[in-house]
Amino acid sequence: MIIPKSMFRTLNANWLPFADAASEGLPLRQILRLSLFQVSVGMATVLLLGTLNRVMIVEMSLAASIVAIMIALPVLIAPFRALLGFKSDTYRSAIGWKRIPFLWFGTLWQFGGLAVMPFALIVLSGDNVHDVPFAGEVLAALAFLMTGLGLHMTQTAGIALAADRADAQTRPRVVALLYVTFLAGMAVSALVVGWLLRDFSELQLIQVVQGCAVATLALNIVALWKQEKVRPMTREERAAPRPSFREAWADYMGGGQAGRLLAVVFVGGLAFNMQDVLLEPYGGEIMGLSVAATTTLTAVWACGALAGFWLAARWLGQGTDHFRMAARGILIGIVAFSAVIFAAPLGSGGVFYVGAFGIGLGMGLFAVATLTAAMDMPKRGVVGGGLALGAWGAAQATAAGLAVALGGGIRDSVQALANAGHLGTGLMTPDIGYSVVYHIEIGLLFLTLVILGPLVRTRILDTSQTRSSRIGLADFPT
Repeated sequence: MIIPKSMFRTLNANWLPFADAASEGLPLRQILRLSLFQVSVGMATVLLLGTLNRVMIVEMSLAASIVAIMIALPVLIAPFRALLGFKSDTYRSAIGWKRIPFLWFGTLWQFGGLAVMPFALIVLSGDNVHDVPFAGEVLAALAFLMTGLGLHMTQTAGIALAADRADAQTRPRVVALLYVTFLAGMAVSALVVGWLLRDFSELQLIQVVQGCAVATLALNIVALWKQEKVRPMTREERAAPRPSFREAWADYMGGGQAGRLLAVVFVGGLAFNMQDVLLEPYGGEIMGLSVAATTTLTAVWACGALAGFWLAARWLGQGTDHFRMAARGILIGIVAFSAVIFAAPLGSGGVFYVGAFGIGLGMGLFAVATLTAAMDMPKRGVVGGGLALGAWGAAQATAAGLAVALGGGIRDSVQALANAGHLGTGLMTPDIGYSVVYHIEIGLLFLTLVILGPLVRTRILDTSQTRSSRIGLADFPT
């Protein structure tokens, strides 16, 4: 059967993801090439949070507490993303580059951290050759910190460069494309690295991790090549006084209640992400679901997130306010976590799956709303795109990292107290640890609504605010 070409001409561009992300200043080919830095960042994220996590605990027999500390170290860099973005906004060089130097040095930090990491982990596991006290801990901590600094610097400067080159109409689509590339890089890297380490040995670990370091260097060089125009600067221009970070931050905080928005992103991120490491164990241990059944939870959650993206596109196209849409996502999240809690006493797998779908739906709406609001926030003064995107990324990444650590820690602590009988015989149940975490998440969602309230009221009263332009399927973030 031959499909006529006229059929393709009638397709709306909104149904072709990112087909309309290109602009005169940033063609699609250059967008796709620039997005390769997100592949390297996704690869590093998989190594830090997934592959090396499992290898250190299972194959290398390291204590889970040490592994948790090492994995948490890169999160310490996340709050400095706003500073990194500001530095790239105000950087001056003889040829006029602002973002490329930060992309390059971020690449070097990421490359260096991955290059030394396998050796540091081997020393940390106790190779019985080096007798220097705490040598393994110090070396491993430095490797994780270097990698974390590199990926945060690379991602902040790279997204800011893409935002600089895109025009106002296509900028949300370009940034969304970069985050989708990040997810794709994580997915592909997880499959490839997992397959390469199927027969684990120390030599294999060295080869795979250092191979990822080389791939990072190659991908990022291709990504940044000729992406920023050369604009020669005179000595006087380079010597001119630059605004301080404190001045720029104060200006950003004063332009549209950005501080309250960042608080919303942080508290909402805590609320939605504490369940990340608990939902599947809850399904298996408490709901009695099989491994195959709990594995589908990720797909159910993802379908909910996609539904959230679709609803966000529809509502923004109808002129719905960003903050009112964020409130809808929060309310959906409250109902979803309630469904997850009631699924156990009801013994209903269907209610549990509805709750998982609702968590993804609410989180999708919340993510779209806060990202688009953050991109619209900086309108004046010395604030640049790097500072704005860095601030949003710092709040989001810090909240996600802390939420995962807090969720697992609270669940284990509460369950240990309950099993020991310190909470009373009525609470000596296997689900009490999970239930406390989910109740805390509901409380945090209510707190997010409280913080969000003045933003909704201000936007309603301020008639000078412009409505969002229509977006399509291509506009969803991650």
